[in-house]
Amino acid sequence: MLRVALSQLKAHSRRFIAVGLAIMLAVAFLVSTLLVSSSTKASLAASLGESYHRADLIVFPQDSRDAFTAQDLKTLSTVPGVASVYGQSSLMTVADSRDGGSFGAVIQNTAPAELEPATARSGILPGREGDVAVDAHTAEQYHLGIGDVLRIRPATVQNPGGDTASSQQDLKISGILEPTADPLRGSMSQLVTSTQVLDRLSGGPAKVAQLQLKLSPGADPGTVRTAVEHAMGAQPVASSVRTPQEAALEQVKHLTGGQDQLTIVLVAFAVIALFVSALVVANTFSVIIAQRTRELALLRCIGATRSQIRSSVLAEAAIVGLVSSLVGALAGVGVMAGLIALAKTDPSRSFATLAVDPVALATGVVVGMVMTVVAALFPARGATRVAPLAALRPADDASLGNRRGRVRLVIGAILLLLGLPLLLGGAWFNQLLVALPGGLLTFLGVLFCAGLFIPGAVRAVGRLARASGVPGRLAALNAVRNPARTSATASALLIGVTLVSMMMVGAGSAKAALSSGLAEHYPVDVTVLSPHTTGSSAGAPQGFGPTAVQTADSVNGVASAALLRTVGTLPAPAEQGGGTQEVYALDPATAHDVLTDKNLRLANGTIVVPKSHPAGPVTVTGSRGTITLQAVQANAWTMLPVMTEDDARSINGGALPQTGTQLWVKLADTVQPSDIRTVVNALGTALNVPQPYISGAAIERASFEEVINVLLLVVTALLAVAVFIALIGVANTLSLSVLERTRENSLLRALGLTRRQLRLMLALEAVLIAGVSALLGVLLGSAFGWLGAKSAIGGLGAVPFDAPWAALLGTLLVAVVAALLASIVPARRAARLSPVEGLATT
Repeated sequence: MLRVALSQLKAHSRRFIAVGLAIMLAVAFLVSTLLVSSSTKASLAASLGESYHRADLIVFPQDSRDAFTAQDLKTLSTVPGVASVYGQSSLMTVADSRDGGSFGAVIQNTAPAELEPATARSGILPGREGDVAVDAHTAEQYHLGIGDVLRIRPATVQNPGGDTASSQQDLKISGILEPTADPLRGSMSQLVTSTQVLDRLSGGPAKVAQLQLKLSPGADPGTVRTAVEHAMGAQPVASSVRTPQEAALEQVKHLTGGQDQLTIVLVAFAVIALFVSALVVANTFSVIIAQRTRELALLRCIGATRSQIRSSVLAEAAIVGLVSSLVGALAGVGVMAGLIALAKTDPSRSFATLAVDPVALATGVVVGMVMTVVAALFPARGATRVAPLAALRPADDASLGNRRGRVRLVIGAILLLLGLPLLLGGAWFNQLLVALPGGLLTFLGVLFCAGLFIPGAVRAVGRLARASGVPGRLAALNAVRNPARTSATASALLIGVTLVSMMMVGAGSAKAALSSGLAEHYPVDVTVLSPHTTGSSAGAPQGFGPTAVQTADSVNGVASAALLRTVGTLPAPAEQGGGTQEVYALDPATAHDVLTDKNLRLANGTIVVPKSHPAGPVTVTGSRGTITLQAVQANAWTMLPVMTEDDARSINGGALPQTGTQLWVKLADTVQPSDIRTVVNALGTALNVPQPYISGAAIERASFEEVINVLLLVVTALLAVAVFIALIGVANTLSLSVLERTRENSLLRALGLTRRQLRLMLALEAVLIAGVSALLGVLLGSAFGWLGAKSAIGGLGAVPFDAPWAALLGTLLVAVVAALLASIVPARRAARLSPVEGLATT
């Protein structure tokens, strides 16, 4: 039967080309999706883990307050399989130049060359004790060049202006560094110098915060990791060993409340891609096998056994599946390479990295073959289960009036009863691993029942086509007369449109939720401290005056600014050592404008407190009395206690201070990440405030949003592949439907239907089916997308329903137009065939 299979592939190559293209796109879709996971992890390692991305293993202290010693470095250097060890130290500093000072972080560059975290854009890395290298952003902002001198002095949170004692160092710039892609460090200047300079700035041996290891060629990472853990277990500092990818993901988990939601979402997307691809390939291949039922039955009549028929069909499927899957896997790599290259064209997304996982390629090929074989197995078994002469007769279509229809309805109802509670429950309790199988079962249930309600929906909508005359009425009647054929055509488009709509709504809702979550963690874009609040001489202005807000508002890129006045104190939490902390006053309307977290509502009788402060009643003490307010806990550790100006007046004799210790600044939405430094620099100039006194989370939040945008860019681009898969399915089913109806269409021609009317009938039939299935797909996809996003990241906060209505409408129109275009070729083929020749077809 292998000879029969090969002859079929040769004789009906056009049919198999269509199926092969569907399989190729499905596998490319699946491989691309799987590569999103590996590439995203690699991109995170290159951004969040930029400082250690060249290492094979990293050792961190379990308590961030601990530090490693020189003995730890010596111990690890003797572990078999470890080629080199780099103990990275860092220190917060202020770098003064002729154009002002900048707040930054300095690390030492005595790492082995293969572990050096910094990259020189121009010049060289520090080779002498008096050299320093500075990042390109800082060099551009402060007009620094190679050979210029920087005065470096240590800085702390309590003393942002830096220590002016003898620990300051004058260093010569030897090189300009590539800007960092780490969103946690992007707001600071990045400096590299020698260990000796770093030790002097630190007032002693600099704190070693991490140990980076490079393994010897051929060393087994698992074995070396075990040996490192054993060696460090005998040292006084408790530590943990991670790979760069694990360390980067650990940072993501820290930012998302200790949950590795990223991996869960990517795995879920891969499962969805596999599910959708399997449905599309199975639907397309099943229609082709169904068209050959009479041919297979004829082979049975001339002596072929059931096992031979099944073997022939499975051999065809295996050959088509293998070739198409190999091409699809390569295409998937090409798609990801193109998307990563596109992302890297934006300098702020230079961290995007392509990581080709061999397991993903093998998975795509195996899944493609298995899908094809399984898709061919069921119709082949159906053709061999009946007697040959019975198989030569037309089979009854599934409907409520026969057993096949009732079985499909029962199966669909069972799947819906099982899937819907899981889907809704998973979304309600924010459990993606529960919602995911529920969504798959629910969608399968809809597909099983599709043949029972889609034809009726098409008939109802088909009344709109009556204005076209006979072709419109015939198109509507065809959908009712052959529900199986209508459902096969509709299912291909339903799958694609549902996936596209699901990802659009899911991505939009997830991005809105993540943006809201980042706004909660980073409630203020920019904070400007007054340099005159500490250490000022007699008569010097204490803080910012009332005109400071107007000055800040006038800076290009600033949306709003607010002056924070110190109006009282409240007891600090016991776990923070007790004592008191200052309370500031703001007008509620001003607070709403300047805070990025719009969930924080400042009102009389309440006080907004940081996440470290417990909620509940608190007592605030002013200069003339006390007041008890209800504490509203923010989701940010860095939030300052803020009360309303009206409440502040009640405990300060009806008046407020004329000056404030700091400004809160909200940047305009039009400000791009690359422009934030420019706006911050302009703020410092306008307010006459040194750069070390200006801080905030605008750059960090913008950088994290860039990471999110890169991921969503890749996912959104994959939707184009899903659309192509759906269109291939529609084209296949329409073409095969026309072939199946050759005698029927020829009879209509013989009864007087013109070629133009025949083409119009087939086109209207395609548009009616596409319109109904696309509308249903948009509704289903929107619901699945929002529920999926809620189940995935609902634990981080509220997930709004964010649907791109214009894009969804565009998807609906594209589906209808695509179905219309897909009907052109089969309609022309049917119209060209003469009635006599068509009636003679067997």
